[in-house]
Amino acid sequence: MPYRSNLAVAFEEVVARYAGRTALHYPATNERVTYRDLAALANRIASIFWAKGLRQGEVAAFFNDKSPTAFAAMLACLRLGIIYTNLDPESPWERNRKILATCQPHLIVNAFADLPFKEGLEEQGLRNVLHLRDLPNMTASETMPDHRTITGASPAYIMFTSGSTGNPKGAVMSHANLLGLIAWGQDRFGITCDDVITNVNPIYFDNSVFDFYTAIFSGATLLPVTPAQAKDTRLLVRLVNEAGCTTWFSVPSLLVYLLTTRAVTANDFPKIRKIIFGGEGFPKPKLKQLYDLFGSRATLENVYGPTECTCICSAHSISDADFEDMQNLATLGKLAQNFDYEILPQDESDPDPDFGELFLRGPQVGLGYYNDRERTAKSFIPNPRHNLYADIGYRTGDLVRRDAQGNLHFKGRVDFQIKHMGYRIELEEIEAAVGTLAGVKECAVIYQKSADGFGQIIAFTAMNTPAAPEELLRQIAAIVPPYMLPRRMHVMEHLPKNANGKIDRIALQTHATSA
Repeated sequence: MPYRSNLAVAFEEVVARYAGRTALHYPATNERVTYRDLAALANRIASIFWAKGLRQGEVAAFFNDKSPTAFAAMLACLRLGIIYTNLDPESPWERNRKILATCQPHLIVNAFADLPFKEGLEEQGLRNVLHLRDLPNMTASETMPDHRTITGASPAYIMFTSGSTGNPKGAVMSHANLLGLIAWGQDRFGITCDDVITNVNPIYFDNSVFDFYTAIFSGATLLPVTPAQAKDTRLLVRLVNEAGCTTWFSVPSLLVYLLTTRAVTANDFPKIRKIIFGGEGFPKPKLKQLYDLFGSRATLENVYGPTECTCICSAHSISDADFEDMQNLATLGKLAQNFDYEILPQDESDPDPDFGELFLRGPQVGLGYYNDRERTAKSFIPNPRHNLYADIGYRTGDLVRRDAQGNLHFKGRVDFQIKHMGYRIELEEIEAAVGTLAGVKECAVIYQKSADGFGQIIAFTAMNTPAAPEELLRQIAAIVPPYMLPRRMHVMEHLPKNANGKIDRIALQTHATSA
């Protein structure tokens, strides 16, 4: 077996084996990009990065349109040991500003025709911009450094996720973390060069990590889907059908949307063999509907994992037995081989060894939060079970119960974090945004579950001066991305308090239900 010390070496090996095979397929235009061509493009972009003075360990922030050039630019970063991060062009500038202030990129890489947030970037002094559409006119370096000097411990990317302080936090993943994810994906899901893997997940969302890395580093074909194509359910299904996709991965919400709009039938996805979903709970009635459609010819896989640990740490194959209980979510199953764990009890006076907060350990645990030592120290901690040697793990904040077979079951959170539309959201980040609005005395944000297993974000505020809920929501939309925007805003004279003088969130849940 070849030794792969970093992702650049691994990709070089893939290209040598699968040079003429299709790496990227865009069925809407019938464009195909071979591994040979993708590698050539990545090498040219890497030489341009090098000519522009970008060096190992520095950060490049991407506005990524999922074009071949954008994917090649990501590979170029891996080739040079540059840390990349993908930004959401649909998020408000204020949130992107906070992300850029944290990661302090040396280069903005833009794949779109127009540069998003051009004025804001210039105001922040971020004028070093590389427009990928201008590549033919750019000067490249004739020499580049030896990519074999990049170590497995080198950071590969930063994935920003919601932060309770109001500032997004950037989880840093290493080359070694990703090599482990790739190897596990190939082993657990049987990914080979014959697979065609969907990329319906937004490129700035952690689910896309599985799509990109398991496909491109297995010699498989990746099917990039744009946000507009993903919203058109019938177009999306047609593209997947025409491309002959064998592996699907998305949040449950998207699959439920396909079912609800009747865009998918038992005759669709003719080549599919794996339907993988994760990022939030899948309501059992809808999961049963999906299972009835495809369970006889494809395996449905429920996966779980935090952004801070290469996105996936467990998988469970759905079977008939999962529907004997239609109330609870499907089990998370057992952890992948590259993980270990502890269950940290919630009640030290009466500890239950099988219930508590999941603490993940092992080589798939990431490098912490970029440029944020305080939050890193809070979440990436020494194993509290012993002090015999360095054993750093990640406190997930997820409550789990372990059954008699050793399977883990998700039972909630220890904080105010939620999973909504597949995104991990700290309700405190939304509260922080509401709190910045003029006239707000106090505020709170809750998540109200609905009968179908999904839910909605609801905000409450008490104001010093009268304000229309619609206007407050409009102002919040300029601070948080669309998936974090509250569905409703309730303006109250005072927010209810409990006996400890804190905002009574149970009373707010009741108020939201009756309103």
